[in-house]
Amino acid sequence: MNDSPRFGVYLPPFGPFGDPRVLVELAVRAEAAGWDGVFLWDHVVTDAMPIADSWTALAAIAQATERLRLGPTVTPLARRRPWTVARQASTVSRLSDGRLIVGTGVGVDESGDFSSFGEAADLATRSAMLTEGLGLMRSMWAGKAIRHDGPHYRVSLAATEPEPHPIPVWMASSTHHPRVIRRAAGCDGIFPNPDDHEPTPEEIAGIRRELHRAGLPADRPFDIAVRGNASPAWQEDKDVDLTGLAEAGMTWWLESLIHFDPLDLSMAVVDAGPPRG
Repeated sequence: MNDSPRFGVYLPPFGPFGDPRVLVELAVRAEAAGWDGVFLWDHVVTDAMPIADSWTALAAIAQATERLRLGPTVTPLARRRPWTVARQASTVSRLSDGRLIVGTGVGVDESGDFSSFGEAADLATRSAMLTEGLGLMRSMWAGKAIRHDGPHYRVSLAATEPEPHPIPVWMASSTHHPRVIRRAAGCDGIFPNPDDHEPTPEEIAGIRRELHRAGLPADRPFDIAVRGNASPAWQEDKDVDLTGLAEAGMTWWLESLIHFDPLDLSMAVVDAGPPRG
């Protein structure tokens, strides 16, 4: 049980957020207002241009802030070569003195992020690439020698120095399929992200039970990040049971900013600070 969750903002880097300078300003203002983190979607195709590259923006945010946790939420390994993500994560982790959290998952193709470029878009292939790529990425961070010849990737690397900072991984989950829960239980956190609703306290408590049944030790630190809208700065009332979510196991609340909201309103939500009440 966690009675004191952290609070972050969670947003797509496109439309009004597609200007990387706006993203840096938003992060600086978030830190000043008392937020604990800033987390960016990771896409390459959108109807709401312009679009910013998440990793480049995160590097700039790392340099402009001192305390914020930051990361992609989420970056699909099946769309980005895992060794490239490993190096990008290493760079941002060192720039930020260990403040990076890597959110990852199978990704979606609703805007054409895979199919527009001839990438494998079927779920089974993306899932297999995620599992294989995650192991490679972690081995690279650990500095291990790698001789890997798998169904999707071939890697040959000599041993090197491990990363100076731990790099936590959050696994995104749109379903509670046992395979997804098992994969998440081997990570440092889970980001439940259902398509059609915001997670409830009952749902979070159920996910927590499923994680423990899948092998997550009860005493191992583990994040459960929940997204939604609870800020009093929104122009309509928000009815979110933050206390119930925290009691159910939520460790992070991610206030969701959307690209089609006015930028001034999004900045007002940031400036209002976390909805800790």
